[in-house]
Amino acid sequence: MGVQAQRPHTRKGAVRVELERRLQQATQPHPLAPGTCRVIIVRAGDYFGPQVGNSWFSQGLVKPGQPVKAVNLPGAPGVGHQWSYLPDVARTMVQLLERRATLPAFARFHMAGHWDADGTQMAAAIGRALVAHGGAAPRVRAFPWWLVTLASPFVATLRELWEMRYLWKQPVHMANDPLRAVLGEEPHTPLDAAVQATLLGLGCLPAAKAPLTAPGNPQSPARLPA
Repeated sequence: MGVQAQRPHTRKGAVRVELERRLQQATQPHPLAPGTCRVIIVRAGDYFGPQVGNSWFSQGLVKPGQPVKAVNLPGAPGVGHQWSYLPDVARTMVQLLERRATLPAFARFHMAGHWDADGTQMAAAIGRALVAHGGAAPRVRAFPWWLVTLASPFVATLRELWEMRYLWKQPVHMANDPLRAVLGEEPHTPLDAAVQATLLGLGCLPAAKAPLTAPGNPQSPARLPA
């Protein structure tokens, strides 16, 4: 699907590339195999969503179950970052599965998701959600990478986190042209609606105020994903 060769810079990246190589190999006809395996790979930006507890959004930017008073920015100043609203990712996967008979045995797709061009737009959307719910815009501050640096020799999770810091120091912007060629358009929830739904699901907003509105109809409450 026009995907460029991958050149991973980390141990986890090398594992992912090897996994994809084996999956692609499994799709090749084999005299001992009863049938050909079919694989669809969907790549997307950092996940966020109402029920996503282990993500940069819920563990780095805000704190689940607490009012948002400050938003941590992990990225270097001016560096863009790609985000993906998990319900949109799920809808994309379902639509691709519905078309699997028309796809190559090994197919890879990229989602565009939400592109934060300078690394501050996600924080701005969080601020708009808080104001819409009667709160105040949060303080915006740099993520404490210095603390991760100090603690990473003793905490395995922080070592893994540090290994992926490069994704916050350089932009990784994936194009979705092959995906749109197959689906017509990528499932896409507007950023403000996605952020409000996420904060509500994480318990960071009072649920009784400022109901979400469906895209294109400001009078119609949007349904939150189950």
